[in-house]
Amino acid sequence: MQMPDVIEHQGQSRLQHGPLNDRIYLMKLDPGDFPGIVSALEDLAHEHNYSKIFAKVPEEFRDPLLEYGYLEEGRVPRFYGGQQTAVFVSKFLASWRGMATDQQRLHDVLAAAEAKQSDVPSYGPTQLQAVELGPEHAEQTARLYDTVFDSYPFPIYDPTYIRETMHSHVRYFGVFDREQLVALASSEIDTEGQNVEMTDFATLPEYRSKGLAGFLLAHMETVMREDGLFTAYTIARAVSYGMNITFARAGYVYGGTLINNTNIAGNLESMNIWYKPVAEIQDTAGTASEHLIPPAD
Repeated sequence: MQMPDVIEHQGQSRLQHGPLNDRIYLMKLDPGDFPGIVSALEDLAHEHNYSKIFAKVPEEFRDPLLEYGYLEEGRVPRFYGGQQTAVFVSKFLASWRGMATDQQRLHDVLAAAEAKQSDVPSYGPTQLQAVELGPEHAEQTARLYDTVFDSYPFPIYDPTYIRETMHSHVRYFGVFDREQLVALASSEIDTEGQNVEMTDFATLPEYRSKGLAGFLLAHMETVMREDGLFTAYTIARAVSYGMNITFARAGYVYGGTLINNTNIAGNLESMNIWYKPVAEIQDTAGTASEHLIPPAD
């Protein structure tokens, strides 16, 4: 198995990079690092011959980054503190990296998902329960991920990594059939930004088509709402009918496609952004609203 990419800091900003995803991912930009970080990322990309630089930044940095040759691939309104939009921008350092070879499939999956947005969600077998996983479940969690994914952008096969993230910023939730963990997902929490990424969904093959992903997602939304988070989002495999339909059916809105972005399930794949307000947001005028996010174009 190829080694996972590393997470490190450039100034006060956090990024991930490595050969697995063949990219740099600027996960969190510290405003004080801009604009110097732009050239630092370029230098790092050229040093390792990466083919993409990908960044998630507040909208105020969008236009300056476009001037440096970045392109907007997606956005999530009210991402930071329930107010400020996050923009996902990328710079393609190789021409092939910016061209999706499976465009018809991507179109078909998105069309199928958006057609399901008015459906009533199905939340799985009533005899199963969603529970929060603790450090004592790290071995089972890692084994399930190893069973389901041929590759993944983060080292979720490693129980040590699972425990470390549990103690820092990630809450894991699972479904058990007796003593066996059969499905799980995680909520990666940005406490400062009051948003959460719903991610790392995995279900054993023999338990698929039972609505367990939607079941877990609904439970996670309830917990995140109780924790005072405003906006939930995901970055899902763009070729996956199941995951895109799961989020669309749960009321998430399409926010853009990240082309050739992530090494997952053994290949470099494009990813779709979906987002949803999970709690009431107080706007700047003092009016509360839960449905202020407009559909993406």
